[in-house]
Amino acid sequence: MISLTDSQKIGMGLTGFGVFFLFFGMILFFDKALLAIGNILFVAGLSFVIGLERTFRFFFQKHKMKATSFFLGGVLIVLIGWPIVGVVLEVYGFFLLFRGFFPVAVGFIRRIPILGSLLNLPFISGFVDKVGESNTMF
Repeated sequence: MISLTDSQKIGMGLTGFGVFFLFFGMILFFDKALLAIGNILFVAGLSFVIGLERTFRFFFQKHKMKATSFFLGGVLIVLIGWPIVGVVLEVYGFFLLFRGFFPVAVGFIRRIPILGSLLNLPFISGFVDKVGESNTMF
């Protein structure tokens, strides 16, 4: 079992609440307040989980500056009050930031009994394989 420090446990909770508020804000037709709270909680939770220094190094690497600009710019635009445009920019930046993690996530999900069989369906497996192997898609 993985042991977590207290700050990492807090970070997991903040990240979970952030994802919940982002999802709930999108379900409620891009509610500005919920999306703003979700963004703040997600970024704060991420920095609690991996630490401030590692979070800063992750976002501000030279080859990830475009992705960081889109992601943080989307957060700023949501906070300003244009939620749909901000969420679109955030999603694009999120995919650019975490595209190196997708092959790992796809490999893990394929080992889960029900989800793995869903990912191996003919029309889904082609798309998942393309996303999982290619860094040039986005």
